[in-house]
Amino acid sequence: MAHAVNYSQSWLTRPFTERSTLTFLGVLLGAVALVTFLNLAMPQDSALHVSTYTVTLMGKYLCYALLAVAVDLVWGYLGILSLGHGAFFALGGYAMGMYLMRQIGDRGVYGNPDLPDFMVFLNWQELPWYWSGFDMAWFAFIMVLLAPGILAFVFGYLAFRSRVTGVYLSIITQALTFALMLAFFRNEMGFGGNNGLTDFMDILGFDLRTDGARLGLFIASGIALALGYIICRAIVGSKLGRVSVACRDAEARTRFIGYRVERVQLFVFVVSAMLAGVAGALYVPQVGIINPSEFSPLFSIEVVVWVALGGRATLYGAVIGALIVNYAKTVFTGVMPDAWLFALGALFVLVTVFLPKGIAGLFANLGKKKKADSPASGGTEQEATA
Repeated sequence: MAHAVNYSQSWLTRPFTERSTLTFLGVLLGAVALVTFLNLAMPQDSALHVSTYTVTLMGKYLCYALLAVAVDLVWGYLGILSLGHGAFFALGGYAMGMYLMRQIGDRGVYGNPDLPDFMVFLNWQELPWYWSGFDMAWFAFIMVLLAPGILAFVFGYLAFRSRVTGVYLSIITQALTFALMLAFFRNEMGFGGNNGLTDFMDILGFDLRTDGARLGLFIASGIALALGYIICRAIVGSKLGRVSVACRDAEARTRFIGYRVERVQLFVFVVSAMLAGVAGALYVPQVGIINPSEFSPLFSIEVVVWVALGGRATLYGAVIGALIVNYAKTVFTGVMPDAWLFALGALFVLVTVFLPKGIAGLFANLGKKKKADSPASGGTEQEATA
């Protein structure tokens, strides 16, 4: 029993003993603190001042980074190329959007205290049953986890139990998100149809239009990314993580020696979906809208490109890839918006050909080369030879 307790403690605390994890957390939280300081302390006419617009943009990038970490967990360590994680991201976003819509109350265009404006416009007479409870923050936050988690559990149970793998599983995940996109486009679903949910006003009693609320959401996004990273590192560093890698590299052999592969796949897949839901929930109040376009298969494919660029099976590489690609998208679409998809495709091809292990792999190779060329390592090799 004592051995089990000690193992549990080491599983929970292991990420805090890893140098790479501590470095990542230090850089992330330090950057969040620096941006916060420059936004609050520097005068607006100062060159060092970070505007609220930039803070909101960075907060959106951090949400994307958390989504990329979630995808890397299943793709990098479990070997499941999910082309449907945009669906989990969108479900978390819709759960948050429903809460934000209920907070508007009678301040909407039509002044109805019970129904959102789009329902009044469509002549709905009462609130659908599945909107019940979303006027309470705690219920909405639970649904942010449960909505994508339950979908991932049902989908994963059926897929993994049937031993669907490889490209077939990827196609099914893409079909899932496409089907959800078509469903959410329909007005009778009760989620705003093509326009989605928008015109949010408050979150937890704070006015979303204020600079303080924007900064708070940015900080919350940074903390969520840090916690998500720690959770993923804890999973990867545990026995479960080692079995996940075994499933990725030799699923049949892992199954042969007695492991319930489908259970491992299901657990990791559900955790990944929940992290994606949290990312979507933090994304929505910062951008001010959630609509069916977030279910687009193209968006899920973009996330895969982020992870491929940063480097699979590293977690921090997924963060790097998400930040670089989305910053490039912001700049590129401002200059040549119609050419962005071509640039993204070209980037993916270049990374696949010249950086198969991504930016993180490039850093790792440079580190190994530097270590091999150092006098200390050279001396050690000579002594060993002698």
